[in-house]
Amino acid sequence: MTFVFDPMPTPSLPVTGDALRFPIRRIFCVGRNYAAHAIEMGKDPDRDPPFFFTKPADAVVQDGETVAYPPETENFHYEAELIVAIGTDGVNIAEAEALNHVYGYGVGNDLTRRDLQLDAREKGRPWDWGKAFDRSAPMAALHRVSDVGHLSAGAIRLTVNGAVKQEADLSELIWTVPEVISIISHSIALKAGDIIMTGTPAGVGPLVAGDICVVSIDGLGDLTTTIGPAV
Repeated sequence: MTFVFDPMPTPSLPVTGDALRFPIRRIFCVGRNYAAHAIEMGKDPDRDPPFFFTKPADAVVQDGETVAYPPETENFHYEAELIVAIGTDGVNIAEAEALNHVYGYGVGNDLTRRDLQLDAREKGRPWDWGKAFDRSAPMAALHRVSDVGHLSAGAIRLTVNGAVKQEADLSELIWTVPEVISIISHSIALKAGDIIMTGTPAGVGPLVAGDICVVSIDGLGDLTTTIGPAV
């Protein structure tokens, strides 16, 4: 097969303890999946049906890299998140079977142009410009289920320049990992290589050039991102 131009390289993440890399197909993100964060965003924390948005696979940024302050925003936010890597295809997955489709877990940061997101929300428009911009998805190396098991509890925290900004427990997720996998699969067939960002706790806030942002999840280690100047 000959293409008009060379296809872009497949985005991927390292796997802890393995020379192989995990190829990324799509990124699904769960909106407002911690009650306290729903409240701080001015929304009801009840268990209404979850909603989702996406990021492109090439928005992924590796651990330790610098992300330039993005254009067209004056309110650039961090969001600490547990990420779930799907390793087995599935459609209409039963909740009881959902974890069988998980390859591993990792630490992520759903970088957000908050002013653009809120403007779109108020106008009833899609969130893409606020969420799916270039280099908006820093992610650390994945940990295989065979090494860490399945995570349903454990501390998740985020610091900026050493100061704690977000701190919660994975047990506080409104919609659990098995529920989220099942719900997505009843609308869109999940494929090996899909990543799910499971939502962020309360405490979201701004980043500026020079900040060092570290997301930590018990059992999964850290994700470090430095914010560089706008380019």
